[in-house]
Amino acid sequence: MGRMTTWHEVEAAEPEFARRVRALFDAHRHKTIATIRADGSPRISGIEASFTDGKLVFGSMPKARKSADLVRDPRFALHSATVDPIEGEEAKWPGEAKIAGRAIAAGPIVDGPEGDSFHTDITEVVHTHLDPEATRLVVEWWTPAQGLRRVDRE
Repeated sequence: MGRMTTWHEVEAAEPEFARRVRALFDAHRHKTIATIRADGSPRISGIEASFTDGKLVFGSMPKARKSADLVRDPRFALHSATVDPIEGEEAKWPGEAKIAGRAIAAGPIVDGPEGDSFHTDITEVVHTHLDPEATRLVVEWWTPAQGLRRVDRE
């Protein structure tokens, strides 16, 4: 495996973009994670995640299927909470954020309920939102290899 990309590196490369993505993840306690089952099909699970010491970290209860998925195949996609726009005020929709990468087992959780902890090697960060006039969907995404890119859709 090559060099690992931490959240700190995303913040250093694109501070304003990283601030917006983190705000969406920090706005709600519960997120959704996609993992890969033993048979190759996707699994969606609820999870809590946090940004700690420049890393994106999350935990899993002991013997949870998502933890077994990540140990077997570390690929994951993490999604912020999705909220509906304020009725009649679509410009106030904060958007949604996604982070994909590989989970690295970091041992048992030490300061909380029993379980397994993971930190992450980030391969992609996405922020989907509306432009200021609420007329276009804006998709911004960052990868370690290609930096920040943007597409506006009507």
